[in-house]
Amino acid sequence: MAIPVETFQLSHNVQGTLQSRIQQMVAEGILSGRFRPGEKLPSTRGLARHLGVSRITVTLAYTELLANDYLTSSGRSGYFVSENAPQPPDFGPLAPREDQVDWDNAFAQRFSNGASLSMDKPLDWASFRFPFIYGQADPKLFDHANWRLCATQALGVRDFMALTQDQYDHDDAELVTFIARHTLPRRGIQAGPDEILITLGAQNALWIAAQVLASRGRRVAIENPCYPALREILRQGGAQVTPVTVDEGGLPPEAVPDDTQVIFTTPSHQCPTSATLPRARRDALLRRASDLNALIVEDDYEFEMSFLKPPSPALKSLDEEGRVIYVGSFSKSLFPGLRLGYLVGSAPFIREARALRASILRHPPGHIQRTAAYYLSLGHYDAQVRRMGRALGERRKVMETAIAEHGLEVAGKGAHGGSSIWMQAPEGVDSRALAARLRDESVLIEPGTPFFAQTNPPRHYYRLGYSSIASERIEEGIARIAAALAPARQES
Repeated sequence: MAIPVETFQLSHNVQGTLQSRIQQMVAEGILSGRFRPGEKLPSTRGLARHLGVSRITVTLAYTELLANDYLTSSGRSGYFVSENAPQPPDFGPLAPREDQVDWDNAFAQRFSNGASLSMDKPLDWASFRFPFIYGQADPKLFDHANWRLCATQALGVRDFMALTQDQYDHDDAELVTFIARHTLPRRGIQAGPDEILITLGAQNALWIAAQVLASRGRRVAIENPCYPALREILRQGGAQVTPVTVDEGGLPPEAVPDDTQVIFTTPSHQCPTSATLPRARRDALLRRASDLNALIVEDDYEFEMSFLKPPSPALKSLDEEGRVIYVGSFSKSLFPGLRLGYLVGSAPFIREARALRASILRHPPGHIQRTAAYYLSLGHYDAQVRRMGRALGERRKVMETAIAEHGLEVAGKGAHGGSSIWMQAPEGVDSRALAARLRDESVLIEPGTPFFAQTNPPRHYYRLGYSSIASERIEEGIARIAAALAPARQES
């Protein structure tokens, strides 16, 4: 029996080359049981014509499937599903099931009732013409070739142990050494290997810090507005959280409550307002923490994106009492899917953080750590940061010009750089409703409501990122936002 050529449709949601996508399409049909042993596949010419690809692409895909014994060929007769191809398991007819669990009472703790971590970013954001969203990678700015070379090098025989060995609670020595000798000194921080822990991005680092320092009723001060996931992490851990309203200079040290035990802050680029904590406030915050005998968790958010002027010194570099826990990440400057960050703190803290990490996930994948170590040590990372800085600087100029020309109101923008601008719509505008309307115009913005801690938060703030949108599209996108806000601006 021949499988009709119309059965085969390439999915646009699958990544990879055309050859790998065709190979995957056929393999999935076999593994799911839709294509059975002995059935004949379409000819390479017929499938190529149907899919709109070259015949050699289909031939190469079939050849790979032949090598893996998914297919067989018989002279001029064509290609058939192999009798030795993997077979889907036969469990027989599924028995009807009615869930009898009272899940409301079964949950010991809920994790799904906080702010959405997706921040209203659709998975297909790249298909929008004007994606003013934060935290996604621009493929035009990423150094694919050198990352691929580093990944290949990390797969080599020389690095076999780093790739395959269960390190238990240890990290890649080459990556830790580079962070200690190159990355941290650029922030004025000195740390030994026993004071550094590799994490699965900044989010994982914040979770570990919160579990070790801020759970079980600990009194914690956070910025307001702030990163919504941090509030949720602290809620899950049972911390007593006090939001402290930020201003144009970031977190006011004098506003930190007297009973605070842990302070979470983003001094380089406050999330989401992009305010930078001035040096005088940094010194004052350290004095405040010392007076309270409190600890500070410093999320050094976007310090690499200081393309307007050099970044301010890290709080950790000014800390003489060991009170600051430093959170860094390569995810924003390389690509978010990397999920690679690090914690820096005194050895007793890192020892506890390492033990907690080991009980959850042992360690981040060795191959990813070694690939990043090569990418950093060979100079590709610094080149990438410089390239991104130039591109973001250009986009920011276009953004600021367009915002001014269309009369939109800026609520906050980083004096050192960054990759987003905090915006303010007229009073009465709901930024969630605005975002929904703009999606129909192929424009993506981020509503500001989730960043605020209060029960009835301001609804007219929104964030415009410029890391994922080309300069030539910015002006038209801003014009569409201005047009959507025009009725409200006329009323105000």
